[in-house]
Amino acid sequence: MPPTIILVRHAQALHNVDNNIHDPELSELGRQQCAQLKEKLMPRIPKDLDVGLILVSPMKRTLETALLAFGDLIERGIPIVAHAGWQENSLQPCDTGSPLPSLAPLFPAVDFSQVDPLFPDKTSPLAAPVYGYTRQAIVGRGQAVLRELRGRPEKAVIVVSHSGFLRDGVTGWWFMNGDWRVFEFDQSEPDEFDEVGGEDGTLGRVRLRQWEETREGGMGWSWDRSVPLGDGLPDADAGGDAEAEAGEAVVDGV
Repeated sequence: MPPTIILVRHAQALHNVDNNIHDPELSELGRQQCAQLKEKLMPRIPKDLDVGLILVSPMKRTLETALLAFGDLIERGIPIVAHAGWQENSLQPCDTGSPLPSLAPLFPAVDFSQVDPLFPDKTSPLAAPVYGYTRQAIVGRGQAVLRELRGRPEKAVIVVSHSGFLRDGVTGWWFMNGDWRVFEFDQSEPDEFDEVGGEDGTLGRVRLRQWEETREGGMGWSWDRSVPLGDGLPDADAGGDAEAEAGEAVVDGV
């Protein structure tokens, strides 16, 4: 049976003030939000959510959020694994990760061994089809990480990621800083096929079903509304226009 997934947006970070900060750390408000997240969600584990794994985008704000909010789980032996598939969408400095040789020593509790060797590259001919700022890349990446999660043996998995990717590539739902939503894999019907359903455009789209209690976020900070996956993202065939939009993309940093 596929795991329940708890999708968490990182708490507020310094790029909420200046988008040009490269791979920003959490703000003081963000650290307070982590404490609130911990207070709200941790009592549910393992009573309601038997978490066996924490996946985290290998960026400073997500890593800090995971360690501050879920450090108790890590102390209990729950593994925390960095995964490049969950990084943010745009090519702006704030959404571009740091090289692993400088990043990994800052977070010794995190397993970085499975991070894609392409990270933090998003623009080379090898990286752009997977990590580029296009509808096909972002939705395809979202479907790829969901298929990977669907095959995991754990009963529940926490993922700490980013608003843009969680909305545009994974769920269609809005996430505010430090908020979380819980989803099950919907196995009632076969995967739905469409032109951006998978990495190669031919795989069916993975269906998710959200817990009713998190429709406004587990913290109650998020909007009870959704958008189609990939909504508003540039197509890959837009060429240079897509690159320009990626550099000017609005950061979800409220």
